[in-house]
Amino acid sequence: MLEIVYEDNHLLVTEKPPNTLTQSDNTGDESLHEMCKAYIKEKYQKPGEVYLGLVHRLDRPVGGLVAFARTSKAASRLSEQLRSHHMEREYLAVVEGSDLPDEAALHDWLEKDEISGNVRVVTPGKAGAQEAKLRYRVLARRPQEDTALVHVRLQTGRKHQIRVQLANSAHPIVHDMRYGHGVKGESIALWGAVLRFDHPTQKAPMCFLSAPKASAFGAYVTEIQHFLNQQNTSSQQ
Repeated sequence: MLEIVYEDNHLLVTEKPPNTLTQSDNTGDESLHEMCKAYIKEKYQKPGEVYLGLVHRLDRPVGGLVAFARTSKAASRLSEQLRSHHMEREYLAVVEGSDLPDEAALHDWLEKDEISGNVRVVTPGKAGAQEAKLRYRVLARRPQEDTALVHVRLQTGRKHQIRVQLANSAHPIVHDMRYGHGVKGESIALWGAVLRFDHPTQKAPMCFLSAPKASAFGAYVTEIQHFLNQQNTSSQQ
C-alpha cells in the first residue's frame, strides 16, 4: 500500500517502505516510481503514459520521504533546488557505538566499485573519486546497548554516502547488511525523516516529516517524537 504524504497538480510526496526500489533496475522488482505512476493513472483516469519526474532517490534498504514531480516544470525546478542544496534531505539513523562525539562533520572521498557496487573511502583527490560531506549530531545514546540515535544532514548527495561515511568513522548503521553487521529480516536503521523545499510553482516553503519504522528505532521513540515536534514547530515559524 502506498503511503501518500502530500499531492497536488505539481507534486506527489510519498513514504518509501524499506527494501523497495525508488526507481526500476535490472532486477525487475516493482519500484516506488512505478507504484506512484499506477496510483495517478487509476485515481485520475489518465489515458496513456503517466508523467512522473524522479527528483531524488533513497537506497533500496532505506525507508522515508521521496518527492516526485507531476509536471516537467516542477521536475526542472525541484531538480535545480536539489543541485543548489536548497532542497534539504535530513535523516535519522541508529549507529553502533555510543561513544561518538556530540556532533561532527565528516569529509571523505568516495569511489564506487563497478563490479560489486560497493562504495569505499579513498585517498582525497583520487582520480574518479567524489567528495562527500555530511554533518551529524547525537540526539540520544543507549550505552547499555552501545548504540546512538543521530540526526544527519547531507551536504553532498553521493551513492551510499551516509552508510559509508558513518561506517568509515567506526560507527556503522545498525542492521546495514552491506557496510556493517546486518541481521537478515531486519531493516537498516536509516530513515529519510525530513524533506524541505519550496513549492515549484507557489514558491511557498514546504516541510514534510516521517517517523522511522525500522525496528532498531524502537528504543528511541520518545527522542524521535521530540525531534519531529521540534522540526514541525520550526517549519511553522
